[in-house]
Amino acid sequence: MNPSPKVELAIKVSGLRKAFGRTPVLRSVDLEVPWGQVLTLLGPNGSGKTTLIKILATLTRPDAGDVIIGGMPLSKRGQSVRRIIGVVTHDPLLYDDLTGRENLRFSARMFGVQRIDQRIAEVTERMGMTPRLDQRVGTLSHGMKKRFSIARALLHDPVILLMDEPESGLDQEALGLLDAVVTDKSNPQRTVLMTTHSLDRAIALGQRMAILVNGRVAYQESLESGGTEALKEAYMRHTRAVS
Repeated sequence: MNPSPKVELAIKVSGLRKAFGRTPVLRSVDLEVPWGQVLTLLGPNGSGKTTLIKILATLTRPDAGDVIIGGMPLSKRGQSVRRIIGVVTHDPLLYDDLTGRENLRFSARMFGVQRIDQRIAEVTERMGMTPRLDQRVGTLSHGMKKRFSIARALLHDPVILLMDEPESGLDQEALGLLDAVVTDKSNPQRTVLMTTHSLDRAIALGQRMAILVNGRVAYQESLESGGTEALKEAYMRHTRAVS
């Protein structure tokens, strides 16, 4: 499912706020991601990256602010938004008692995927997981679970990917497979918002980069307009302030 091309931005976040108890986590976040681009989001631990991804993925409700994804307001059309996004979080969102194949079949039915077995074969081959398909997920390593989590996110061919540190626990082979997913331009509308702790990966994979510090976007720039050294200096300047 591809949203209308008349909508200029894949993701638009305005004045987003979230607190847990008396602790503010997001403090009026503003963020824009154009269609067809990869935005890499950096920030120190506790800066709010995971909370932001969870809100965009409809896993957590914000306290205030507006989120529009694919031209649809998240507050009113959350179910429709879920159909166009693929989500990778620290939690693999898999059932340990089921095999990889059973997990993927369950997810595929939820999203109304056609030719389920064929699609499962495609995404698991892409992530190098075909030999593990009939193994119970609870017996897999963290890295192998992460591969299945990425495969699950790709099942319904979403036009927007929301990925929270997807490289966590992956070996070099899997990192290469992940990078191919992030930079895949077979669908020119495919948009990726990915958090990472690696500045080098953020620069290598992204077309835009943002830095989240203390719950606010402290920096946002096109990677095509700034030199690498300037981007690294900006990252060090903003993150050093909270270290």
